[in-house]
Amino acid sequence: MSIVELKITLEYIEAAVMRTLQVPVDIRLDRLHLTIQAAMGWTNSHLYMFEAGGSTWRLPDPDFGGDDLPANKTTLAEVIEDTGARTINYLYDFGDSWDHTIKIGRISDPVPGELYPRLTNIAGRCPPEDVGGAPGYEEFLEAMSDPKHPEHTDLKTWYSSDFDPNVPDSDELRLDVLKLAKRWKPKKKRIT
Repeated sequence: MSIVELKITLEYIEAAVMRTLQVPVDIRLDRLHLTIQAAMGWTNSHLYMFEAGGSTWRLPDPDFGGDDLPANKTTLAEVIEDTGARTINYLYDFGDSWDHTIKIGRISDPVPGELYPRLTNIAGRCPPEDVGGAPGYEEFLEAMSDPKHPEHTDLKTWYSSDFDPNVPDSDELRLDVLKLAKRWKPKKKRIT
């Protein structure tokens, strides 16, 4: 098993939201989606799609159709090999259009005793779900930071706490990724 480093940036928002992950290069895209959800702080409440080299991958949807390839049957290694991509686009929530850029980093051997996927670097807090994409998030930040803003009270009630875009819930995000790593840990073969 080889490990690849991924640098993920949520595009079109301020303050920057970035994550660095180490994942098995043979991770399936549906599992990579769940890993990104955990690392970013999303709630996995919406559809998603990966795009590289003119091809797209997502979970099959008989109602939506299309030429998308199956995310649950494609590995990251296959995407890299088939497209030659060093950058992959990950779109989450087709309504809010949260666009993420995934930069493929170095590939290395796993560190003995480490579990993968692994969240190694965190910057910025992810926007709340269903805030209205980048424009809605900008309005949300304005209203949350200004007690005199006409939407301040309603948004504070909706979000149910203060929001600092520069301070991520790092411990919670790392724990959520670790839970996935434990769940997907390869089973040891039993000798009989």
